[in-house]
Amino acid sequence: MVDYLSTEEIARWRPDPWTAAEGSPLETVRARLREAGQWGPSQALGRRWPVGCVALEITQRCNLDCSVCYLSENAEAVRDVPLAELFRRIDAIADLYGPNTDVQVTGGDPTLRDRAELIEIVARIRARGLRGSLFTNGIRAKRDLLEDLADAGLVDVAFHVDLTQGRKGYATEADLNALRRDYIERARGLPLAVIFNTTVFARNLHEVPALARFFAGQADVVRMASFQLQADAGRGAERPRDRRITMDTVAGLIEAGVGASLTFDALRVGHARCNRYAMALVAGGRAHDLLDDKPFIARMLAEAAGLQFDRARPGRALAALAGWYLARPRVWPAGAAWVARKLRALAGDAIAARGRVDKLSFFIHDFMDSGCLEAGRLKACAFMAATAEGPVSMCLHNAKRDSFLFRPLALDRGGAARFWDPGSGRLLRDEPAGAPVVPPPRLLKGHARPR
Repeated sequence: MVDYLSTEEIARWRPDPWTAAEGSPLETVRARLREAGQWGPSQALGRRWPVGCVALEITQRCNLDCSVCYLSENAEAVRDVPLAELFRRIDAIADLYGPNTDVQVTGGDPTLRDRAELIEIVARIRARGLRGSLFTNGIRAKRDLLEDLADAGLVDVAFHVDLTQGRKGYATEADLNALRRDYIERARGLPLAVIFNTTVFARNLHEVPALARFFAGQADVVRMASFQLQADAGRGAERPRDRRITMDTVAGLIEAGVGASLTFDALRVGHARCNRYAMALVAGGRAHDLLDDKPFIARMLAEAAGLQFDRARPGRALAALAGWYLARPRVWPAGAAWVARKLRALAGDAIAARGRVDKLSFFIHDFMDSGCLEAGRLKACAFMAATAEGPVSMCLHNAKRDSFLFRPLALDRGGAARFWDPGSGRLLRDEPAGAPVVPPPRLLKGHARPR
């Protein structure tokens, strides 16, 4: 029997402070993982990174109306957070979690933010030694914008494309592959790792194998295919979730699509009921499991905890791995045996592909329903959202989004605090008393929306 948080407990749950507690962030997250029963030799969180990623929402505005959406009914009534406050949060992320932390520049759709400001945000992330990712539906993410963002230091671009978005003229996920190919070409040749996000719901569950096969066929550009299971959170109209949609089911459908068994539990990122991760080498469209030797992977995770990879430049990532390996003779025997096994398995497909071998990761994320939050999963969360107060689990952020969005923000104005009102965008002399004012919704596009 799962013990869910009550409405009162959800209301009382606060973000972590931006000021680090005693001990390192790695020690803090390890303690939380142990408390949640999620610490073990396969756990990457707490070894390689103190957090999987931090979402930095730079706008609540969106140019689509998805049938599965984590935004609240009132979210789009909020004005864009001032640039100074976003810079403060970026600095706080760097100070708390350290260099190479992944920061998702997201929203709403972040491309609706003023273009110059978006570039400044990415540049600030890079200047603080963090790794920025643009999470977008792609409508406004044209080639020239991606070029400018890459020049500013963007590392990844994650395109979200699926049937929940109701894009006109696309009746199936197979139809949407034409749009995915267009997005791939926009990013081709740029120093960006390309990711595709897909929400899995009742109408596209049967298409997951074909989608996985499509992404394997595009592995020369696509670095990760992320499948996010439908959750009852926000303003979406698709509910409840089809009972067939589970992480096990989706993992099996991905395997069916790529024609190979994949090991989804050799590397863990946070809570086992939240995330599954697999990694494959792809040659000629055929996938080969990279994580099938669990003892070897666990040893490498322990040995190479501090090793960082350049996701956008596979050659540099391979060189970093080779340099690390050559400097550690103690891992040579096990490493050589593992490489030999992989080369034997890949040989035929690699020859047919004229030596071209690419890496493709598959990620499955199961967000919690807003009314079914578990304390253990929140504590072991790898996916945090940046609020004014501090980082908080994305699932909790979705459950009480309005309480974060509509709270007036204190802005430092020459040593004197002024308060910014998210609803009007005005600066106030004093902090308003009482609870944040949330505007009443109106009907728009078949859903309740703010005025």
